[in-house]
Amino acid sequence: MKKAYIFPGQGSQFPGMGKDLYEKEEKAKQLFEKANDILGFRITDIMFNGTEEDLKQTKVTQPAIFLHSVILAELLGEQFNPDMVAGHSLGEFSALVAAKAISFEDGLKLVSKRAFAMQKACELEKGTMAAIIGTDTHSIIDICQNITKDKQTVVPANFNNPQQVVISGTEKGVERAMEMLEAMGAKRVIKLNVSGAFHSPLMEPARIELQEAINDTEIKKPICPIYQNATAQPTTHPMDIKINLVQQLTSPVLWTQTIENMITNGAEEFIEVGPGNVLQGLVKKINRKMKTSGIQTI
Repeated sequence: MKKAYIFPGQGSQFPGMGKDLYEKEEKAKQLFEKANDILGFRITDIMFNGTEEDLKQTKVTQPAIFLHSVILAELLGEQFNPDMVAGHSLGEFSALVAAKAISFEDGLKLVSKRAFAMQKACELEKGTMAAIIGTDTHSIIDICQNITKDKQTVVPANFNNPQQVVISGTEKGVERAMEMLEAMGAKRVIKLNVSGAFHSPLMEPARIELQEAINDTEIKKPICPIYQNATAQPTTHPMDIKINLVQQLTSPVLWTQTIENMITNGAEEFIEVGPGNVLQGLVKKINRKMKTSGIQTI
């Protein structure tokens, strides 16, 4: 039975995350303390004792989810035996570290730089996102393209499952797309509580800033193929991994296509490593026959 390990992205954080690992496992404690040193502040204090609002801080959210996922994968030891891996947005970095393509230290530094670069891009140009549920994908793509031609940016950002696509762009562009899709009969149109237009052209300043850091990072051949967000295709070549990581910030997350490709290539069980169970739910909506499980503690 081929196992696919999947790693969650932003939004899966919760107060107290990782505290049990820190208290029970010496190896986890060492890695968390190393993270505190690398980041220059005690992220563990916020993860273990902070509020939901504290965890939403830019410098905290992405590193916190990354740490929870990669430390869990490390603690699994030989039980972590993936035939393939993937991560949703931020989770792609967790997947690469878990699959031994990037070191723990380099992965954390990249994730921290990514968080700050994205925040800066949000401050340069205000943007937003919205979830569109129950409309065919082609209609969403067409409407976004037509609005963008009229000088307001809006693009599909996350193809989460066949019934849910998230759009991203300028506030006017997203609001116009929401109105048009609602008029077309979308079941639900939900504006998301986010700080910017992630996975859209508005993230171009962040992409440029992160490109240099990614190019300077040593990436090795992973222990198994990784299916990356920008292509939904399996790769093990370090240069291809770098190119796809750079593109990720301004490209859509092809999650539906990723899961479908993993299934085509033999995945029979999907195991979510890290906080929450969002990805298990998405897998079931893509293919209800798939076996799913999650690992949040040891």
